[in-house]
Amino acid sequence: MSVEILTIFIFVLSIFIGIELIFKVPAMLHTPLMSGTNAIHGIILLGGMLVLAGADGALERVAGFVAVVFGAANVFGGFMVTDRMLQMFKRRK
Repeated sequence: MSVEILTIFIFVLSIFIGIELIFKVPAMLHTPLMSGTNAIHGIILLGGMLVLAGADGALERVAGFVAVVFGAANVFGGFMVTDRMLQMFKRRK
């Protein structure tokens, strides 16, 4: 099995696992869960950057770019949700 096929297999498998995990979480837990996983999203972002740094082929470049874009969106979204959640707990003047 070539490296490209294995890479695509792992990527597709991670998509399915991620979808299954997200849909199993109750709606009330999405905000705290998203706030708590910012570190994981940062690791995904770092991993995508490392893949891009060592990319030789077009498939690796595309996979790294997608990982960086999705990781950055997750980090940004996670911090936005965390900020919004913390604003709900502040006392109004």
